[in-house]
Amino acid sequence: MPILPEYLKGVPGAIAPQPSFLSPLSAERPIFCQDNQHLVAQTTRTLGTTLAAVTYYLPPAMTYLDATAEFYAEVATTPEVGLCCVQSSPLTMPGLAVPDRMQAMNYGCGTTVHPAELAGQPTIAYVGVGGGLEALQFSYFSRRPGAVVAIDPVDEMRQAAAANLAEAAKLNDWFEADFVTLLAGDAFALPLADESVDVVAQNCLFNIFEPEDLRRALAEAYRVLKPGGRLIMSDPIATRPIPAHLQADDRLRALCLSGALTYAEYMQHLIDTGFGQIEVRARRPYRVLDSVQYNLDQHLLLESLDTVSFKVPIAPDGACIFTGKTAVYAGEGVSFDDGAGHYLTKGVPTAVCDKTAKNLSAQADVLITPSTWHYDGGGCC
Repeated sequence: MPILPEYLKGVPGAIAPQPSFLSPLSAERPIFCQDNQHLVAQTTRTLGTTLAAVTYYLPPAMTYLDATAEFYAEVATTPEVGLCCVQSSPLTMPGLAVPDRMQAMNYGCGTTVHPAELAGQPTIAYVGVGGGLEALQFSYFSRRPGAVVAIDPVDEMRQAAAANLAEAAKLNDWFEADFVTLLAGDAFALPLADESVDVVAQNCLFNIFEPEDLRRALAEAYRVLKPGGRLIMSDPIATRPIPAHLQADDRLRALCLSGALTYAEYMQHLIDTGFGQIEVRARRPYRVLDSVQYNLDQHLLLESLDTVSFKVPIAPDGACIFTGKTAVYAGEGVSFDDGAGHYLTKGVPTAVCDKTAKNLSAQADVLITPSTWHYDGGGCC
């Protein structure tokens, strides 16, 4: 049985099978290539008086998803406050106490817990459980067994979340640990039936995905949502495209620093998935990638974006995106009616989607106010 050469020693999973004897070849020089399942190193080795061709099979190369899972397994075991994201304060509500370790594992870049979206005790699928903070917060609004289904592919993270939720049950007399069901699974194959939940939420996870994987994850969220259901997300976005050398850095992706899309790209992914109405709840500065440390021609600002996307049909003239714009009629009459369902009372701001704002901006007597990036419902489209 041939032994591993020096350049493969220490590589976990490297296997050297029996050689196949061929005609004499050149001295040992490895040639690396990729087969359907493995990276392989092909070489020749002298066995007695015969040169043999030997193929050493290496384990599959680690993908960026593997690197991310490994990274979060580490921080599940040893929490690091502020590790990858800006720490947001826990949602303050009467009777809600958050365990210290759970707060330390708040690896989100914003929040997905918006009380206006949680009336009627909805069933919620939370993708990427983290330390369980937002699962606990969702349970505040849905106080029944199994109302929150938290899904995570990392064993260590689910175990940490279970321990944190058990501690939360001791601190909150209204909370029972069975309000949250922890399931193994990932964003690309949610262990849920079609149209089975009212809300899908994720915080600082989908930004890690490469574009094709993001499409898969959004399609899964859309699949499990009931008609009219809401996808609530918080992710970093980039104020200009992330350079390729940063996108290729798996650790920076895991740190939520190099996978961010621009605002336009992010919103287009949601529209392409089929969401007919998208509302921006918040947009705020997140991090700066400085030019020296990250080898950039200029500093690059990342922002945190909180959105709610509704599983409703896309209108013939396009999806409705609300960013906090309003329309104000300032003409001589008491009101303005554009004949397309938009009625404006003189002097009174009316929330409108960006599409309607663009159409109404052609009216001389209608003032359109800028996006506030903090929209909380109402208005017209």
